[in-house]
Amino acid sequence: MARPTIGQLARVSGVSIATVNRVLSGSAGVREVTMARVKSAAEEIGFYGVGAIQSRISASQPKYRFGFLLHQPGRVLYQDIARELKSAAELMQDATISVQIEFLEDLSPQNTAARMRVLANSCDALGVVAAVHPLVFEVIAELEVKGLPVFGLISQLSASGDVHYAGLDNWKVGRTAAWAFDKICKKPGKLGVLVGNHRYRCQEMNEAGFRSYFREYAPGFTLLDPLSTFESSVIAQEVTEVMLRQHPDLTGLFVAGGGITGVITALRQLVKPQQIVVVGHQLMDVTRQALLDGYITMVISNPLDKFAGRTISGMVQALRNKAQGNITAILPFEIYTRENI
Repeated sequence: MARPTIGQLARVSGVSIATVNRVLSGSAGVREVTMARVKSAAEEIGFYGVGAIQSRISASQPKYRFGFLLHQPGRVLYQDIARELKSAAELMQDATISVQIEFLEDLSPQNTAARMRVLANSCDALGVVAAVHPLVFEVIAELEVKGLPVFGLISQLSASGDVHYAGLDNWKVGRTAAWAFDKICKKPGKLGVLVGNHRYRCQEMNEAGFRSYFREYAPGFTLLDPLSTFESSVIAQEVTEVMLRQHPDLTGLFVAGGGITGVITALRQLVKPQQIVVVGHQLMDVTRQALLDGYITMVISNPLDKFAGRTISGMVQALRNKAQGNITAILPFEIYTRENI
């Protein structure tokens, strides 16, 4: 068969031969949508210059560098988030994105603020998992003046919604967890609550939504005072062990923050499978196995692929439309039990 010609490509694309020639030569002035149409037609007819057209499209796209500050590298959740962010950046169609990811062992506001300033020197936008603190807000304000968008990831950084955000509606997460205890527990009883750090707005909202449900629909349950895990699996294991020993009649446990690995370790040592109802966060290997073994009853999970895609596209949008105001991407959460994993 004869090799497709530029004339055929022009006809299939619905553009002139001159426009096809400009696309192939990399000339300026051709709109992205036109180049994309020519590329699609070239793939359709088997035109020999598809690679060249793709190169021209890539060369004409805006190029951004996005920086991310995540929590400790030893935590599977944040390794999963990093992987999904990199994948989402590679899949972007209308911009070329490079990603710089840093994991913080020291989660103090002082260190977070300092690392934000450093990362901002080499990036066009930042995404951070951070506690609500004046030092963090100070950096956000500085970067905003410079036109560098900052996105709160997983946990909102502002109650007023004036900082970009990608994550779940954590009020709904808390109320959904409470609904699960109300419907699954055989009778009302004591419920323990674990949070990582009260300065993380997502965990505060988890707990607030959780308690509001019981006040409204199930006042017969007794909610114990929340205990902090300080985002540490070791501390989470310790406080879970103490709770289980102090409250042998515990009916359920809501893990509203970090440390789920330590919680599972304590449960395996001190209770029988399905002895108490446990609701935790994020489906990953350790929570999947705990679901199968009966130590966790339900997992409320952030769809990380969708989360990463909305984060990357939101950052691009914020840079292209700087006057449009806040960008908030609220994602629908996923619910898992041992029957649907």
